[in-house]
Amino acid sequence: MSQQSAASKPSLSGVRIKARKRAVQAQAKHEPTVFRDQLYKHLETVPEGDFDSFATQLVQAGAQLDFLKYADGLFEIILVGGLLQPGGSYVDDGAPVSPFTIFNAKEPVRVDEMKKYIEVLNKLIRRYKYLQKPLEDNSLPALLQYINRWSPAQRDKLSIAVGLLISQGLASASCLSSLSKDHLVKNDVSINVLTLIFRAYLVDQSMEHLSATLKRGGIKDLLQFFPPNRREGKLLDEHFKKENLPQVANWWSKKQYAGIKAELVKELTDMCEREETTDQIIATIKARQEETPLPETELVGCIWQGLMASVDWSARPDQIEGLALREVGKYAPVLEPFCNGAKTEVSLINVVQVYCYEDTRIIKAFPQILKVHRLACFSRTIGQ
Repeated sequence: MSQQSAASKPSLSGVRIKARKRAVQAQAKHEPTVFRDQLYKHLETVPEGDFDSFATQLVQAGAQLDFLKYADGLFEIILVGGLLQPGGSYVDDGAPVSPFTIFNAKEPVRVDEMKKYIEVLNKLIRRYKYLQKPLEDNSLPALLQYINRWSPAQRDKLSIAVGLLISQGLASASCLSSLSKDHLVKNDVSINVLTLIFRAYLVDQSMEHLSATLKRGGIKDLLQFFPPNRREGKLLDEHFKKENLPQVANWWSKKQYAGIKAELVKELTDMCEREETTDQIIATIKARQEETPLPETELVGCIWQGLMASVDWSARPDQIEGLALREVGKYAPVLEPFCNGAKTEVSLINVVQVYCYEDTRIIKAFPQILKVHRLACFSRTIGQ
């Protein structure tokens, strides 16, 4: 038995056990410069300006090179023309600029010209869908935080490219958070880059589309891209109007109005529930108008909503009409000082009409509400 156990066990000779592909990739060295040189060989054969051939070569290269492992290097090569070291400077090994990079776009850069480069990226990401996540999660945030390192022309090219990538759904707006870093904000680099990004985005998309994209990307406050001593709504409005982007300025104003209106409605409701006097309520509204003014047509609607939100409409159906007339008569003096001019009066009529229509219990009281003595301005407007 001991002799048998001591005998060597039979084995197959000349057989090589094949390791799993992912195990081999995990053990392989990280050699981005080797990857770059191999990628260049695919791109060097393409004539300048032949974007279809560049797209074809990149797709073919993806079948031979590990794009997933070297995704950051791939996008550095395509977007800024070469590999970057930590800190944003180029790897200094004498390598030439990439044969294909957005930095090769003609100057002065135009959106139509940049679209040709983005279409190549679009084709590449459609073929290798796994590249989209590293692009929007790693590459774009990293490149944007170093954007001050490039020349003004290169900065413009990258900004326009980012705007087109986001507008075409190849990246999310979350990458724009990198522009809020202090070293970019203080010299107006952030807001100037953001302006170019928005301009490129709005070439093909609407402001509503951009608003939704910013919301999904977690970009809530555009003032964070301004220097700390210039974070005022008025300056933001002036900046985008000066840059011929009034739709951005108008959108921002409406967004701010929405917050201001919600606060005003809540405060008026609370004051009515505390049964504060008409003079106190009017003084509060005027003070808010001085601090954060609203257009009169918006203001009267907020006042109506805040006053009516405090009313308890749980009376019997046959008493609702009388209750509505009493409450409107009670609060009419609050509305009077702010209901100036036909435009404001019509706006308030529309608000009241919608309010009555939405609450069917008081819809029948609408004609009588307009005839209340304290709201005689309604009757004058209707008779005109």
